[in-house]
Amino acid sequence: MRFQPFWFDEAITQADIKAAASAPTHGALDTQVCIIGGGFTGLWTAITLKKQKPELNIVIIEKDLCGQGASGRNGGAMLTWSTKFASLIKEFGLEQACFLVRQSEQAVHDIKAFTNKHGIECDCRIDGTYYTASNHSQRNAFGPITTLLEQHQLNAWQTLDKAQLQATGSNANLAGIYSPHAGSVQPAKLVRGLMKVAKTLGVKVFEHTRYLKHLGQDTLTITTDKGEIRANQLVFAVNAWLPSLLPQFSRSVVLVSSDMAITTPAPEKLEAMRLNHGAPVIDARIFVNYYRTTSSGRLMLGKGGNYFSFNNQVRDTFHRASCYQAILERSFSHFFAHHQLEIDRTWTGPSDRSVSGMPFFGHLNGQANVFYGSGYSGNGVVQSYLGGQILASLLLNQHNDWRHCALVNQTLKQFPVEPFRTAGALMVRNAIRRKESAEDNNTPPHKLDVWLSKLSGSAAKLDPNVKQEYIK
Repeated sequence: MRFQPFWFDEAITQADIKAAASAPTHGALDTQVCIIGGGFTGLWTAITLKKQKPELNIVIIEKDLCGQGASGRNGGAMLTWSTKFASLIKEFGLEQACFLVRQSEQAVHDIKAFTNKHGIECDCRIDGTYYTASNHSQRNAFGPITTLLEQHQLNAWQTLDKAQLQATGSNANLAGIYSPHAGSVQPAKLVRGLMKVAKTLGVKVFEHTRYLKHLGQDTLTITTDKGEIRANQLVFAVNAWLPSLLPQFSRSVVLVSSDMAITTPAPEKLEAMRLNHGAPVIDARIFVNYYRTTSSGRLMLGKGGNYFSFNNQVRDTFHRASCYQAILERSFSHFFAHHQLEIDRTWTGPSDRSVSGMPFFGHLNGQANVFYGSGYSGNGVVQSYLGGQILASLLLNQHNDWRHCALVNQTLKQFPVEPFRTAGALMVRNAIRRKESAEDNNTPPHKLDVWLSKLSGSAAKLDPNVKQEYIK
């Protein structure tokens, strides 16, 4: 094992490592566009730019190997914003909410078409997704959001009957809904495939190249540990690393882990469990449990909302085996009692959660030629594709729906300063854990825990409370 995150370890080859190590450094370099970050956002941005303006000179710098950050270690669930429709209305209004839901659903199929066209072998399966109630308290979670979507001709979700629910592979799931506009992907193989496409289009990619600082106005000088790059435009596409590089975003996000475990291959057992598809299964709690299979017969399970990083630093905890293996094992047992599946390894991914739960894009400090995109809040596989459309539109100064969408140049809400941010986050996290543990045991949670849990805002992947004023 060379890398702890399973996806990246599976995707990377010795040839990749040798090629990155032996590649020439950029030295003194002139370019039109410099993108910091070789993950999904940076690569989708570069590819979108090249497809629209092939003559554009683009450089990507990545401090590690492309995909070694959050893009190559997440759960690989391709999810949309449809279950966050109420939150979108609250934040951005009905028109923008409808636009973003439709675009996120279309993006799922666009990504699949892109991987097919360019021959990217990344286990991309558009088999839909299941949202489930994994205890009795969650059974009423789906009606309000599907009713709201239905009223605006956006509802692609269907309620599962008892037979259909068996496709989730677990008797712990008591009810659920299904949408065809979703799926799963091997995220590290996708990002490595995107890197190859970008290079084919003429994008210069420099791995093992660390951004240090930048200066300038019309012409920017970007200093890295390998030299200087002069560029006309600069993009920060670093997600969880944004607060470390740009302190003005230190209160715009909170870094929290999503911890994952994956089994050794057991295709016969998964077949018997009816888990012979690529649809992710996500339950309706705040700190979700989620699981999906791979085509090679592995079962991956993840759990959100565990480690909160003080002062939003990407610490070594994010690069090791999960510190929350006991929690992961309890989740395995909750869904797959007596499963007899062997855990291959665990790992941790950093999630840059914004106050609204939505990503944000814009001009850095109002400067017309410096841009940023971040805040995917644990929902970035599909949404980073849209982020690439947004950033490309900003860079090309296009007057289209993406440049003028509500995610651009928002007035960002702020988390409290440290140490109150982390202390408050841990207090709310622990209250949520106690509340959901009580609900799993069919006992009433403490009223204080219920109240504290509401402070998590839009942390859940499915809006927990849809305001009646939204429903006609």
